[in-house]
Amino acid sequence: SDTSQTLSLRSTITDIHSSIMTEELKTYTMEEVEKHNKEGDMWVVIQGEVFDISDFVDAHPGGRKVLAVEAGKDVSKKYELFHGTDVMLKYGPRLRIGYVAGSKAAKAAARASKPNAEEAEEKYFAKRSRAIEKTLSSMFGPPPKPDQDVLIRTNPYGQLVPYGDPAWYQTLNSPYYKKTHVEWRQKCRAWMDKHVTPFVKEWNENYGPGEDGYKPILQQLFKDGIMPACVGPPWPKNYVGIDGPKDFDAFHELIFIDEMSRCGSGGVTWGLLGGITIGLPPVIHFGSEELKKRVVPGVLTGQKVICLCITEPWAGSDVAGLQTTAKKSKCGKYYVVNGSKKWITNGVWSDYYTVAVRTGGPGPKGISLLLIEKDMEGVSTRHMKCMGVWASGTTYINFEDVKVPVGNLIGKENKGWKYVMYNFNHERWGLICQTLRFARVCYEEAFKYASIRKTFGRPLIKHQSIRMKLAEMIRKIESAQSWLEALTFQLTTMNKKEQNMKLGGAIALLKTHASKTFEFCAREAAQIFGGAAYTRGGVGEKVERLYRDVRAYAIPGGSEEIMMDFGSREAVKKFERFARM
Repeated sequence: SDTSQTLSLRSTITDIHSSIMTEELKTYTMEEVEKHNKEGDMWVVIQGEVFDISDFVDAHPGGRKVLAVEAGKDVSKKYELFHGTDVMLKYGPRLRIGYVAGSKAAKAAARASKPNAEEAEEKYFAKRSRAIEKTLSSMFGPPPKPDQDVLIRTNPYGQLVPYGDPAWYQTLNSPYYKKTHVEWRQKCRAWMDKHVTPFVKEWNENYGPGEDGYKPILQQLFKDGIMPACVGPPWPKNYVGIDGPKDFDAFHELIFIDEMSRCGSGGVTWGLLGGITIGLPPVIHFGSEELKKRVVPGVLTGQKVICLCITEPWAGSDVAGLQTTAKKSKCGKYYVVNGSKKWITNGVWSDYYTVAVRTGGPGPKGISLLLIEKDMEGVSTRHMKCMGVWASGTTYINFEDVKVPVGNLIGKENKGWKYVMYNFNHERWGLICQTLRFARVCYEEAFKYASIRKTFGRPLIKHQSIRMKLAEMIRKIESAQSWLEALTFQLTTMNKKEQNMKLGGAIALLKTHASKTFEFCAREAAQIFGGAAYTRGGVGEKVERLYRDVRAYAIPGGSEEIMMDFGSREAVKKFERFARM
């Protein structure tokens, strides 16, 4: 059982209430709140918390009268209808004066105000977990004992919107996950809810966290024992010196990417890990020992950032057509690099660039990989503003007569095509994990909004046309998730060579299926939200942002058209191979 299960806002709530740990906990009855409904003395209740808005009404973006008529009331439902979580994080601590007596918020604040707050919180959720287990057993009898160590009837986890999380989060059995995955899921979600999710809107509007990008956040991610998961199994202990979760496998990595993507921003997800997850593996798998020792530990501890540079203004999915050149100097000690790379994720914040260059003739056989460093003379970067993924640090990079030591060659000269292809399956698989969670976020946000928004006298969700939209989203998401987990299982049971031979076509097809599912869900969610999803910020913030991010998942990593063609060609190859058996 999952004794540490909790709502996704648990860590955020604990942080909010920690400010009152040394103060007297103030509670009020609703009768007392109702008396404060006059000019200069206005209180409202939101989710069991009491706020004094007397001095805030004039600053309210929607006008003072909108708030004035609600003074003395519980406005929880109306608040949820128009505001995102960022509003509470910004104004809540300043305006909160107490709690409604007996409310869940008051009880949570009481636990947080104790000297042993963390222990009290753990006891509460452990007790809650046992109660849920008892309820489930009374309904269905004791859970059966499987032959293997797999999940059978775990407690529900998350915000519990039906299909708002993968099936195994919501009491369904799974052959893929074990107790170690449950514990890892909780660790990843709690970390994101504390360190990332509250700041997503700010980072997007500012095109990133600041001049250093995400380095301080990545360093915290390493400090808390999560960061090394970004390069997938096996856990890279020899580079970081710390242990990962027990039996770390591809499902741990899937959980890690999935929980990171719950923030509802492709820009932030890519900003954190978009460059590292695809730029570092070539160094780990093919770099010299000297290069690995020099580069890998710094990146996996968050001290340095690396990115992958393949795409050029004239070469996207057609990797073999790239034109950036690397010619050996007469002394034989350097490669002199000239060319440009475009749409490079994390480029403006990166210290290292894993760069595909042409060292030989035309086509795939003339490509090599070089590690270029930011402080090398002739390297320049320019931030690019794009339709979506604003916070990802999308970059245009110029290389002008850059002298790169031959020791920075990754692998062998003119073997870069092989290394790029070796990397693609993992990159595309990671994009699928992100894309399906973003589709699920769109669905979840739409479901919650449709449950509280009323039209023609009843909630949106009571209209058949709205339920049909939600049902279409569910069936697309769940079918794609099942395919993803089936392919992930293959990753846990095959070596790299077998994966690349057998799974490339299927992963390419699933990437297209996932991006089309994401696009569908973003559109339908926006239709359900109406004008609220056409506005930056507010209750439709995630859907509006994700709608702009769709193209970043339908094109990079292999466009839908290229992926469909590749997948079908691989199927033909397999058929011909089997026919010869």
